[in-house]
Amino acid sequence: MTSPDLPSAVPAALAEIRDEFLELPEPERLQLLLEFSQELPAIPAELADHPELLERVAECQSPVFIIIQVDDDDVVTMHATAPAEAPTTRGFASILVQGLTGLTAEEVLAVPDDYPQSIGLTRAVSPLRIAGMTGMLGRAKRQVRAKRGGDAG
Repeated sequence: MTSPDLPSAVPAALAEIRDEFLELPEPERLQLLLEFSQELPAIPAELADHPELLERVAECQSPVFIIIQVDDDDVVTMHATAPAEAPTTRGFASILVQGLTGLTAEEVLAVPDDYPQSIGLTRAVSPLRIAGMTGMLGRAKRQVRAKRGGDAG
């Protein structure tokens, strides 16, 4: 089965990105991932000057760092850094930055943990790379919970 029922919890931006990948023949999906890698926004200067504020994503072989910000309206902004010489990882970071930024904290937390497996790249890239993207998503959600005071109770 190539088209299982996809959870409705996938926010529109991430669903659109997923559909973009799934509409392409498998060999062309890597090219789209490379395009995403070139679209990773630079982190703001105030964060670039304080790299200690960013969290290393240990699941990634490449040095990937992320930070989640949640504003007073509960809107999430994700920033990430990934080296240019790691385009696959950088592409995954870019997908998450573009897909999670602008969502509410609740929407981010509702993103299915297996989203990285749903975009049609599991045969095109190594399982280790998919695990890296899964790790990025998991750390992003953990940061959202922490910033919302997830320890209240």
